[in-house]
Amino acid sequence: MDPRCTTGEFALTTAEIVIDSIAAGGDGVGRANGVVVFVPRSARGDRVRVELDNRKRFSRGTILEIVEPSADRIDPFCYHYRVDRCGGCQLQHVRYDAQLEAKRAIIRDSLARIGRRQIELPEIEPSAEPWRYRRKLTLAMRRDRSRRWTIGLHPFDDPVNVFQLADCPITDERVVAIWREVMDARRHFPVADELRASVRLLDDGAAVVVEGGNDWPERVAFFEAVPSATELWWKPAHRARSLVASRGTPAAGASFAQVNAAMGARLHRFVLERAGDYGASTAVDAYAGSGATAIPLARAGTRVVAVEADREASARCASELPEGSRAIAARVEDVLSELLPVDLILVNPPRTGLHERVTAELQQSRTPPRGIIYVSCDPPTLARDLARMPRYRVAGLRAFDMFPQTAHVETVCELVPEAA
Repeated sequence: MDPRCTTGEFALTTAEIVIDSIAAGGDGVGRANGVVVFVPRSARGDRVRVELDNRKRFSRGTILEIVEPSADRIDPFCYHYRVDRCGGCQLQHVRYDAQLEAKRAIIRDSLARIGRRQIELPEIEPSAEPWRYRRKLTLAMRRDRSRRWTIGLHPFDDPVNVFQLADCPITDERVVAIWREVMDARRHFPVADELRASVRLLDDGAAVVVEGGNDWPERVAFFEAVPSATELWWKPAHRARSLVASRGTPAAGASFAQVNAAMGARLHRFVLERAGDYGASTAVDAYAGSGATAIPLARAGTRVVAVEADREASARCASELPEGSRAIAARVEDVLSELLPVDLILVNPPRTGLHERVTAELQQSRTPPRGIIYVSCDPPTLARDLARMPRYRVAGLRAFDMFPQTAHVETVCELVPEAA
């Protein structure tokens, strides 16, 4: 403990601590005077002197000095990570092999602490490209009183402000190049002081999606000023997104494309292999998107019901499904009870995880499926959902590092009834 700090319950101001692990979200975890301390930008094994914020049941620490660096610590590659404290990545200061080990531990610890499931460290598939893998980049856009735009990301410790982005080394250079065209076209932005936009590579082209504002008289001029974009979409404030302009045939609204295409393909192959091993006659593919999993599964002979809330994606899926399978445009929690029983269920929910009505239906079903394949992008919500379904045991678990340099990790969890 730093001798200059005060002691007593929630009275510490500074402390010297050792980082024992990395938590979901990417913060290092240590202890000061028996209190858990979360420290951003720390590495497992670091000895650091931190300033403490003790206003909660746990502390947050800001590094004042790295007293003894961990063997896992490296100099971050990205200028914005070092200088602007960019919050887009959380682990650039950690060696890549140590990032992988941290993510394995995050999954195991989340399932033990929240899900009450004791498992071994899962296997993890590393990304072949730890840099320049992102095919989508979303940025905030702010205009100040002098009407100058700042276009970039938020510092990790200041979610309100935005710094001007020059480059993002985890993002495909083609995406960054299109963003530079967007920045140069700022005089044609919608009428607003705050906007948000994304650039996403498609199989044949690129989509720009602009969010915010209610009036955009120069939308055509903007599209002409961004010649590398093949689609322009606009989501005005409090209204639905719509296609503004395109060069060629639009690609289903630029939705549901993998951010890391190579790793996404590996994960997809793995899910289809595991699904195929069940020899299922019937299946529900929940949160099905435009049918990337449902369509090949149905073509292999399984009668699939694909459930997706996005009507445009659901219609695209329906157009490709063979006879005997179907797509439903609905929320999973509203229709799942009508679709059971089936042999196999696949779920790929958003980061918030499964709706509690979904886990309740699966837990209480009179005839449980032979297997559930759960694709999760957030270990804590996966663990929470497993805690709600004690009748199923974990039969398999594999992680995929879709997002190197960040704390995010994709997990494929295979569940079977406890009696199986």
